[in-house]
Amino acid sequence: MPKTVRFAKPLPWTETAPQLVDVAVGRKPADLVVRNGRWVNVHSGEIIAGTDIAIVAGRFAYCGPDASHAIGEGTKVVDAGGRYLVPGLCDGHMHVESGMVTVTEFSRAVIPHGTTSMFIDPHEIANVLGLEGVRLMHDEALAMPINVHVQMPSCVPSAPGLENAGAVLTVEDVAEAMTWENIIGLGEVMNFPGVAANNPVMSGEIAETVKAGKTVGGHYASPDLGLPFHGYVAGGPEDDHEGTRAEDAIARVRQGMKAMLRLGSAWYDVATQIKAVTEMGIDPRNFILCTDDSHSGTLVHDGHMDRVVRHAIQQGLKPVTAIQMATINTAQHFRLEREIGSIAPGRLADLLIVSDLADLSIDEVYARGVRVAKAGKLDIDIPAYAYPAQAKNTVKLGKKLAAGDFDIKAPEGANEVRVRVIGVIENQAPTRALEADLPVESGLVGMDRRNDVCQIALVERHRGTGAVTNAFVSGFGYVKDCAIASTVAHDSHHMIVVGTNKADMALAANRLGEVGGGVVLFSEGKELARVEMPIAGLMSDERAEIVAAKADKLVRAMQDMGCSLNNAYMQHSLLALVVIPELRISDVGLVDVTTFEKVDLFV
Repeated sequence: MPKTVRFAKPLPWTETAPQLVDVAVGRKPADLVVRNGRWVNVHSGEIIAGTDIAIVAGRFAYCGPDASHAIGEGTKVVDAGGRYLVPGLCDGHMHVESGMVTVTEFSRAVIPHGTTSMFIDPHEIANVLGLEGVRLMHDEALAMPINVHVQMPSCVPSAPGLENAGAVLTVEDVAEAMTWENIIGLGEVMNFPGVAANNPVMSGEIAETVKAGKTVGGHYASPDLGLPFHGYVAGGPEDDHEGTRAEDAIARVRQGMKAMLRLGSAWYDVATQIKAVTEMGIDPRNFILCTDDSHSGTLVHDGHMDRVVRHAIQQGLKPVTAIQMATINTAQHFRLEREIGSIAPGRLADLLIVSDLADLSIDEVYARGVRVAKAGKLDIDIPAYAYPAQAKNTVKLGKKLAAGDFDIKAPEGANEVRVRVIGVIENQAPTRALEADLPVESGLVGMDRRNDVCQIALVERHRGTGAVTNAFVSGFGYVKDCAIASTVAHDSHHMIVVGTNKADMALAANRLGEVGGGVVLFSEGKELARVEMPIAGLMSDERAEIVAAKADKLVRAMQDMGCSLNNAYMQHSLLALVVIPELRISDVGLVDVTTFEKVDLFV
């Protein structure tokens, strides 16, 4: 049975410095000494054999050739046996809610994979519950045995006028949050046209963050690197994870931004962008690795930041360089290099013992000087975190939906119509703006399963209006009667329903109304898979392993329906994100994200 520990954060460096000095010079014993390791030094870029590490009060006190002077009667000694000593990994940008689980369960899932620091942007729960939702995740993060820093969401809603979220955050809310102890900066500023246009809300939020001395997160989701991009950078965002090309990464770094390269469950943007370093010789110090979004199945089965680092190495990066992009580069960006990101005196004792550096085979994980995982298994117990009742029962449909709510009426007298279609791109967040000719029968526009055109609907779920926006989507490959519904619908988090059969679409939507949110798949009137997410309709209150098993069943069911996309559910959940080109759906209608304008379904 794993032991239960209290996760009090170590005292500040300033308060423990005398103790660190005493251990470093041999006046007092360390709590823990790790001997005979190969020190992966992210400051110098070296691997230094024959290194000992002494730890006291949750911080590194001594890193050098021989720590025997720090070993006392009560000192625990660990022999690394020539294995590598690697700093704990940092995820520079991600959303816990996309894991389908709470901060607690997310931490439980990623700690065995070597993640000891995360920078989370809870704008998903903010779109449902507002500032109180941010506070809930902020407080839960403080209880963790690892460093979970919170970015205050900046764009709720993400695109005012083009969507209606469940809540609105103001400049005053951002100013208040900047006083909270665990707020590290401003979350991704997605309203990039607003920044370039000097929108007062965007400029006000950025100003409050800068005044607080904290980092402004970016999100520039356009391939246009002309004047709008320059206006965005001038407005204050300091990083960006939305690049998909090497030229995107280079443009950001040249302008003084950090290029964040993501490898999530469905976003594979590292391989193309890392060529800026491996082939074009760009200085790697301003490159940061992150996940952005990983669902529970990826976390449990494939890994987290270890997966990203391993992938970057496979693209031709030196292991030390890849590790720098997941440790010290991230720490420096968030002004935390004196706390995390390296094995060096004074820093929090976040440490991995690794047997194979290129493969990043992690044998043991230490956080704040305590072993928290060994051989891929959690070594401690993290108690479940209880969310209050007001964070649940957030799915308000207003009525029981019927198949007719998904009817799309054709223009009077038409036998065939040309419509706009959202085109899914595998392993990328952007979509294509496609067109298709569809048949009309009894005055209603039909689907075209043969050419992979099915329906998509955005169902309002915050205010119980009963409103449904209908359109078309292509790319999922469904060949059977089916429908999948999800209350995870970035970023406004209404309900997205995609289906080839309207009756199944109604059943799926109603089922989520009954269970309080999540994702469900119906086919021919039968429920095939379901993941309940009662917390804000975004997160499960079950253990990560249980959620991962349910998510696996969902993926298999989608495949049985004909969908062969990698992590299609993640693609599904992003189809309402009206800040990433080219075409999206919202409660307002179809949105052209290249022009930020509502467009008609019919061409």
